[in-house]
Amino acid sequence: MLAKYSLKLPKAVYAGEEAVDNLAAILQSEKAERVVLFTDKGIEAAGLCSLVTERITKADASFSIINDIPAEPEYSAVQRIADRIGPDCPMIIALGGGSVMDTAKLVSVLSGCTVRDLLGNPRLGRKRACTIMIPTTAGTGSEATPNAIVAVPEDELKVGIVNDSMIADYVILDPVMIQSLPRHIAAATGLDALAHAIECYTSLKANPFSDTFALKALALIMGNIEKACDDISAIEEKRMMQIAAFYAGIAITSSGTTAVHALSYPLGGRFHIAHGVSNAILLSPVMRFNMPYCLDRLASAYDASFPEGERDLSREEKAEAVITRLEEIVRHLGIPRSLRDFGIKDEDIDSLASSALEVQRLLVNNARPVSLEDARSLYLGLM
Repeated sequence: MLAKYSLKLPKAVYAGEEAVDNLAAILQSEKAERVVLFTDKGIEAAGLCSLVTERITKADASFSIINDIPAEPEYSAVQRIADRIGPDCPMIIALGGGSVMDTAKLVSVLSGCTVRDLLGNPRLGRKRACTIMIPTTAGTGSEATPNAIVAVPEDELKVGIVNDSMIADYVILDPVMIQSLPRHIAAATGLDALAHAIECYTSLKANPFSDTFALKALALIMGNIEKACDDISAIEEKRMMQIAAFYAGIAITSSGTTAVHALSYPLGGRFHIAHGVSNAILLSPVMRFNMPYCLDRLASAYDASFPEGERDLSREEKAEAVITRLEEIVRHLGIPRSLRDFGIKDEDIDSLASSALEVQRLLVNNARPVSLEDARSLYLGLM
């Protein structure tokens, strides 16, 4: 556990049913005259954009809409969007999942630099626009973090850009925004949040701040994710998942993810596996690999997440129960268990392992050191 630690949060968070009603007052308090709304065509088709644009109009602000943000975008796609907007961008609202929010956050700090520049030195980014994040998934936690993920095709990798200036000014968590989310998207994003929670709690950078949010997120997700995904009318479970995803995002800002995410990035960058899906595939194997090095942490996770569970179990039994529960959730939500389902072949393993070892930003957080051979073994175990 870290001896020194910090916590950075959005300026204000509004949550609960009809939380989006706060938007007009926020814009008025910021004296916003023009807004750029980042979203995607699916969100527009679902009618969610109108909930936001009505309130922008109520605040007497004009707006333009960017709705062609690709899923899990390449850095060049983000740059093209930034170039279209130009240097004058005083207020940004992001209505969407992780890709939309990450794109908006990156554009908000491109002051005298490019996205490519940030890949080399994330500190070059300087905040140039007030940001409001309105997530439409319960998973990525991007609304809480200073992180943005982009694909780097020439390296066949996804890369996380981290800059404190990307922490949102305002966050709105309204369950109506996630109520009609398709099951497969709810599952993938929810499992991403689950990975954030358990990784941050077992991270070598874990601390009292991150533990508070990671443990609560873990308990909420384990208790609500299946019904939230299965039942479109389960508004309370969806609300709990929305809060849990936000908490897990806060945990990232104070701690950090580990080998699950490090091994996930090459799967997304080269084979275009959705980020939440690749994390879900790797979650139990990596936690089982780590288990001898974080028994106490996994046992504490059991105590927090299984309030009705047996108290007299050994550390090993509690840790095993947590990992078994992770496996049950992934199986229930229909995530493929084999990398072969995504076209990955045995001959791809060496290059995947080499790419994963380049993600030292996250691997240094992992409770157990990960060698090149360890990475190969973890991938091979999923073939």
